[in-house]
Amino acid sequence: MIRSHFGLELNPFDEQNPALLAHQQEIFETIKVHAHQGGLCVIMGEPGTGKTVIKQAIINHDPKRMITPAIARTLHTYSNTLLILCECFGIDVKGRDTLREKLLIEAGWKINADGKMLVPIIDDAHLMDVECLRKLRLLFEDFPKNHNLVLIAQAGLMHKLRLTVNEDIRSRITYSVKVPRLGPEDITAFIYTQLDHIKLGHNAFSDAAIEVIVRASEGILRRTRNLCISAMLETVRDRKQVVDTQQVNRVLMQPHWRKDHDLETL
Repeated sequence: MIRSHFGLELNPFDEQNPALLAHQQEIFETIKVHAHQGGLCVIMGEPGTGKTVIKQAIINHDPKRMITPAIARTLHTYSNTLLILCECFGIDVKGRDTLREKLLIEAGWKINADGKMLVPIIDDAHLMDVECLRKLRLLFEDFPKNHNLVLIAQAGLMHKLRLTVNEDIRSRITYSVKVPRLGPEDITAFIYTQLDHIKLGHNAFSDAAIEVIVRASEGILRRTRNLCISAMLETVRDRKQVVDTQQVNRVLMQPHWRKDHDLETL
């Protein structure tokens, strides 16, 4: 609907084809460096701060040279996590965990022999049981050195790893970073970068609408993205060509955008 109304070829604010901001690009480049020498990297941040955008950029980057199996179902046991990894590598095996581990290690060394890098990604790693994470760490100890296990998590993961009992995992982290909330100028730059990506003029959003979006998003990229898309849908409904405060405020009146004390008066 939005693409047809605004005459676009690409979906606006699409996470599958992200345009990285400067701080995200820096994290992305660092992850690539660690993939050459073996690493355990942790990307932390509040929900919606842009971790998924970085993950997608890693997955999309040079898939012929950098193999990036992504595990998002982190509530699984270690056995099921191995099954998911086997699915990612195209390994069809029934049997004990030790056999799956053996075949995964062989697959890792084959990737190394082919001159490729391996960057497994575990999303929402803070939800994974620490014992499962420990077993995965031991598994990847037997992988070739040009791999990089990337954990994407909320800050709660680091709180767990600071416990003395988990020092064996924390001591092997080669790089960690916290993805911050963004300031008003960065949020504005994000919106304009996204408009550039889909070849839509900056005047598609009025200056006043941008100000309201920046203020309401509170530095969270996901809120910014959702608010922009919702405001564009309201603009389509109004048969207008410019997103203005009228459309943005209509979105902000929806209950999930309201503060608790506002909801009490509804």
